[in-house]
Formats: sequence, structure tokens, C-alpha cells
Amino acid sequence: MAILLLKKSYLLNNLKEVPFKDLWGSRGVFTTMRMVGKPPRLLLLKSHLNNLIYSTKKYGIKKNNLKNILIDLIKKHSIYKGPDNLFRIALNKKLISISIRKRPKSRKNFNLILFKYKRIDPNYKNLYYKKIIAKLSKLNPTRFDIALVSNKKILETGTSNLVFVKNGKIYSPKKNCYFGNTIKFINKKIKINFKDILISEINDFEEIMLIGSGKGITSVSRIDELNWKRKKSICYNKIKKIYNLSRLNAKD
Repeated sequence: MAILLLKKSYLLNNLKEVPFKDLWGSRGVFTTMRMVGKPPRLLLLKSHLNNLIYSTKKYGIKKNNLKNILIDLIKKHSIYKGPDNLFRIALNKKLISISIRKRPKSRKNFNLILFKYKRIDPNYKNLYYKKIIAKLSKLNPTRFDIALVSNKKILETGTSNLVFVKNGKIYSPKKNCYFGNTIKFINKKIKINFKDILISEINDFEEIMLIGSGKGITSVSRIDELNWKRKKSICYNKIKKIYNLSRLNAKD
């Protein structure tokens, strides 16, 4: 389990502070943002907040001026706790929970493990994550993630979107997964083709990458269950460069 550097919960109706709850498993939504630099800066903050507010409507979470309230809480709690952290906001109909944890840095020999599971209501970043968390808790997050598989298709990982490279072209699953803010940003800079990714076609791909707030841009070294190994790193280096520039120049 991740060690939380900060954890706060507030009643949604009056913003009174109460004992912290992470809200996993409840009917609600969350977003996780990468916090970098000193003073700390949250990458793609505007996009994260817009998506979060949009999702609250789906889950019946109502509060006047919610976006401004969240911005105020972010300003209050965006304190420096290291050079590279993850800032999480979770909401349900009763609570707002905020936490900061240290961001694990992925190693070069990063592996995927297949997990037959499709997230509940995957078009939204909801809190129904208990099965995923239970699986991830048994793994070293710097070396492993789980690739969610359903109907013989690879969808996403437990933490990130996935992209696949074949003949220099970049592909990503087109449905039954959440399209995160980081992959949306990358897609504005370099073309990503969205299509079903069949397990039977996995060895056609030369590169596989995770893209997300927590993993950043992480190149997959191997998927042992499918006898897949990384063949190139050309697109990884290109996308990583785009992402690193966004960290230096991000303006939300």
C-alpha cells in the first residue's frame, strides 16, 4: 500500500473536516494529478478538474460552486512534500477526500501481467476499483502493472492507458476503457489511432507503452504470458520527449 504524505476528508455539504476516508468502492469519482517542481505544480490541472466535474453529474454528486471549492482545497493542500508526487481528489455524495503520495518511478524492465477484468462503467474515472487495487497491492508498482483483458481484447492497465506501436504507427484501444487526460494531451501532439487491440495480434506490435499521470510514459519490456518482448524504443523516445516538454511548459 502507498504511504500517504497528506490525507484530508471534508463533508460535501458544509466542508467540515472529518476523519479521512479514501472512498474506494463507493459510488463516486476521482482524479489523480502529477505534482512536480518547487513550488509544486499540478500537470494538466484544468483538464483534470473539467473531467472530474463532468463525471460528478453522472454520479449525482451535487454542490454549488464545486469547481471553485476544489480549486481552493487544491491551493490549501498543494504543499511541497518532495519533487515528484501524486495528488488525488475523490468525491461521493457525502465527502471530498484529498491525498498526496509519492510517485513510484517505473524501472526500465517494466512488465505487464494479464488480468481478466473490465472496469465497471469504464468511460468514467469512478471509485469502483477494489478488485484492481487488490491485484495491484501484490505487485511492485515500479516493475509491474496489470493489463485488463476482456473478450480477448486488451483494454487498459490498472493505472494507465495503453498505446501500441506497429510500423511506426501508434494505436490505442477504442472502447471499454477510460481516456485519461495524459493520453488526450499526447494525442493533440502526435496521432494516435484508436482500434480494438486483440490478444491474438499482440506480437505484431514492436512497442507497448503506459500513458498516465502516475506512470507518465512507461515502456513495457515484456508480457511473459504472451511471449511478447519489446523490439524497439523509437516511439517511446519521441512520446517521452513530448511529455517531458509538457512538464516544463505546462500552462493549464
